[in-house]
Amino acid sequence: MRLVGDNVEMGVYPISKARELANELELDLVEISPNAEPPVCKIIDYKKFLYEQKKRDKALKAKATKVIIKEIRFGPQTDDHDYDFKKRHAEKFLKDGAKLKAYVFFKGRSIVYKDQGEILLLRLAQDLEELGKVEQMPKLEGKRMTMFIAPKTNKK
Repeated sequence: MRLVGDNVEMGVYPISKARELANELELDLVEISPNAEPPVCKIIDYKKFLYEQKKRDKALKAKATKVIIKEIRFGPQTDDHDYDFKKRHAEKFLKDGAKLKAYVFFKGRSIVYKDQGEILLLRLAQDLEELGKVEQMPKLEGKRMTMFIAPKTNKK
């Protein structure tokens, strides 16, 4: 097997010799690449290696951004005052970096006002144009017409 490591002379050794070297250094013999010809092994402290790997994974996970989705619900005939009130909330959500799910909920026979619901959502998208970009155009799913808006990233 091919032996690599920080404190070992690299080269091809028999398995018994590699084990002896690992025992002398009081470290572990770990197989790195079993499919290579000859297989590659490394002499390292395996517990320390696992600890550092766990630490790296945790640091990467902490840096990952979590996507938050905030919802705003409209009716097909939402009045201007209510619309402005909900639009201000949408602006705040997008400034905070959350995705926005705006939907128009059709109750009973109000489904005949599908075009009003779509106009309302497109108006919202136009009003929030400088804060976010439309990820999904208004789409009717059952009794809901849904639209997603993602916040624009600030390039510094």
